[in-house]
Amino acid sequence: MPYLVASDLPSAPAGERFRALVERGGILQLPGSHNGMAALQAKAAGFEGTYLSGAAMTASMGLPDLGIITVDEVAFFIRQVARASGLPVLVDGDTGYGEALNVMHMVRTFEDAGAAAVHIEDQLLPKKCGHLNDKKLADAHDMAAKVAAAAKARRHLYLIARTDAAASEGLDGAVARAKLFMEAGADAIFPEALTSAEMFREFARRMPGVPLLANMTEFGRTPFFTASEFEEMGYRMVIWPVSSLRVANKAQADLYKAIASDGGTHNMIERMQTRAELYATIGLHDYEALDASIVETIIPEAMPQS
Repeated sequence: MPYLVASDLPSAPAGERFRALVERGGILQLPGSHNGMAALQAKAAGFEGTYLSGAAMTASMGLPDLGIITVDEVAFFIRQVARASGLPVLVDGDTGYGEALNVMHMVRTFEDAGAAAVHIEDQLLPKKCGHLNDKKLADAHDMAAKVAAAAKARRHLYLIARTDAAASEGLDGAVARAKLFMEAGADAIFPEALTSAEMFREFARRMPGVPLLANMTEFGRTPFFTASEFEEMGYRMVIWPVSSLRVANKAQADLYKAIASDGGTHNMIERMQTRAELYATIGLHDYEALDASIVETIIPEAMPQS
């Protein structure tokens, strides 16, 4: 139903709904949704939450994931994803966009935009995708200060601390940082770019009782695991951060190639979302029903043939 109708909207704050999903048991599956349409499709597929990736946001803008975009630009994406689907949204907060005060500003802005949860990472700018080489780590105590600032600023936002330390400081360094971040006020830990099932299991064994998030990104350092496999290894959340964008981008590139080579889209029709499917997904008729001045749309039965 349309987000315009108050009775259709969730009554509990987004962060509380996210926390309940994490704490109910099992593993919370969070597919990446890089825009409002993707979020609607994730909801239609039965997912109860979604993830907004910094890499997907920047790529959709034609930019690399190097900490370039701003808090307000991210808030634009949060608003459309949260508003379109009504699902709790976990947001990639990069390095927090600065130091303690910047992190507090980020938390309040994200909450106001509709975010349910955020993760911040212990990298220095310019930050890099967690599965790339030569990442520069922040001092662990400086990162803990950011976590403490975020915890102080939030009203309901679920706070996840990400550590990229495994690549340079090993599992010992990553665990030590994770424990420090939990003491500073994090609700959960995101150990990034672990490279084997043994590493995932050992990290979980050394962080008993702590909710953990796993990243199942393609073309990275982590082997493919299913959600149930991550759950068996001791993880409570899993994200597929850029998958929706990768698939959409590949299909879009094929479309443009077809138009360039064929002079039109006639050979791509079977691969397209139909007009009826689009209108059903966005709830066009539900919106029309809210305003009696709008005549109900009638979908053409078929494309005219030349």
